[in-house]
Amino acid sequence: MNGDYGPEEAAMQAYLRAGERRAASLGNRGPIRFTAAGELHPEIVEAYWRCGFYVFEGVLRPDELGDIERDLHDILDRLPVEKDAPVDAKGRPALGAGCSGPNLYWARPLSDPWGGTSAANGRHPVKMHEPLAAANLPKEVVFLILGSLQFSEASLRVYGHPGLLGVAAAINGPDFAPFNEALWIKEPGKGASVAWHQDGTTHWDSPDWDEGIHGFNFMGQLYGCTAANGVWVVPGSHKRGRIDITELVAEAGTERLPDAVPIICAPGDVAMTNRQALHGSFANTSPNWRVTVNFGFHRRRSVLGVKAGGIHNAVATYDADRIRERARLIGYGIDARRQRFPDETPFVYQPHAREGLTYRWDAAAKAGITDYNLLDLSI
Repeated sequence: MNGDYGPEEAAMQAYLRAGERRAASLGNRGPIRFTAAGELHPEIVEAYWRCGFYVFEGVLRPDELGDIERDLHDILDRLPVEKDAPVDAKGRPALGAGCSGPNLYWARPLSDPWGGTSAANGRHPVKMHEPLAAANLPKEVVFLILGSLQFSEASLRVYGHPGLLGVAAAINGPDFAPFNEALWIKEPGKGASVAWHQDGTTHWDSPDWDEGIHGFNFMGQLYGCTAANGVWVVPGSHKRGRIDITELVAEAGTERLPDAVPIICAPGDVAMTNRQALHGSFANTSPNWRVTVNFGFHRRRSVLGVKAGGIHNAVATYDADRIRERARLIGYGIDARRQRFPDETPFVYQPHAREGLTYRWDAAAKAGITDYNLLDLSI
């Protein structure tokens, strides 16, 4: 049984439909396209910078989606029986057992675990509406898994996708740097909301601030996403600097922000979202799963020599050695994908090519990436 919005259900359904219509008018979706000169097609570049997000259609093939789904089932099977439990339902060591880095995030079904709290440095200042959940649901469910590449080789292969890495090079420069990776799980009738926020934290007051200084995230969709279970974005908000979200919601009189639009995707689509864009998602009262393979990239100059962290990793100054060590996951992703999809031309990551670095994905490499996300580059 799914929860619902009670007396607000009719207004919520009208909002979802209106948001779909607004999203359809933006002209910011289509396949990945490069020009004959190898540059990202200017129509894509224009639409991304105008809207703050773009939907790349049909990026992940059916066989790749099958790989991701098999990994998902394995991950779900290996989750702890409850929060902080050391074992899964079969008595085996649970997913993430023995890891030092942050991995599993839990929430009450249909709740907003971060809105109106100090979590993530208080960047989610307004709590979202929490629909009534069915009585027979678990006390808490996992909705976010960080450091996901150590748990899913299929996700690692998505990370090495040549088209997506080509987009990253076009937007953030050929020496782009990693951010972090995650698996978002929005179960029907259980999935938590994520209150309105902007991801960037470090460079708002920088004299070099511009609309791309905090990088972007890719969001690969296993089952697709709808207005009811997907991420919503306020188009153009990445250009506005730090936004007073509390004031914005107060002016609207509701957390259903009137200018926001949903990111609508089919299975295999990958959305790219600017980290400065105002975005959030509602509790998933729909009958549909959303499973998102999430990973982001930065401009190298936005992280090199910068003191940051505090949300995804400990505060640190990111030097060239730190960036190089964290970027080995790009090399592993490229090689893992080469092994699985030999018909593709692998991406050449310029920082590795310049330094003569090569990475081989094998059993030793897999064992060596435990807790790799302790080195995330969070700004």
